[in-house]
Amino acid sequence: MAGPGTPAIALLSKRKIAHSTHTYDASPDAPNYGALVATALGVAPERVFKSLVTEVDGGLTVAVVPVTGELDLKALAAAAGGKRATMADRTTAERATGYVRGGISPLGQRKRLPTVIDVSALAHPTVYVSAGRRGLQVQLAPTDLVALTGATTASIAAT
Repeated sequence: MAGPGTPAIALLSKRKIAHSTHTYDASPDAPNYGALVATALGVAPERVFKSLVTEVDGGLTVAVVPVTGELDLKALAAAAGGKRATMADRTTAERATGYVRGGISPLGQRKRLPTVIDVSALAHPTVYVSAGRRGLQVQLAPTDLVALTGATTASIAAT
């Protein structure tokens, strides 16, 4: 299915990766935003992933984790080969990715950042991630997401 033009959708189309786009209406400032997105899409929340921009030993790294949980910063640091991870500030994240908060996609970023995807993504035939705009998700195979982002997979969601 064709979707509105974002760098993420353009990348998927250019690489001829099977995907579909899905729109939804939920405020990124709402509590439990990820659960609201999953409900709006009519899918299990463990299949919907959020992209978080972090700093690992001073360098930016994208962490992709289920919306149902939190990011384990220590596990991320270890997976990224670092010692310490913190959340990047909003302005830094937006400037580095070219996307706004609530619409940061792991795909088609202004500058391709190192990416770590929670291993739980591989348990699903398809997953949903931001397509690069608030209110727009893209569904694709997790193996395609890993390949396109050059990501490593690790257990980085807090339990």
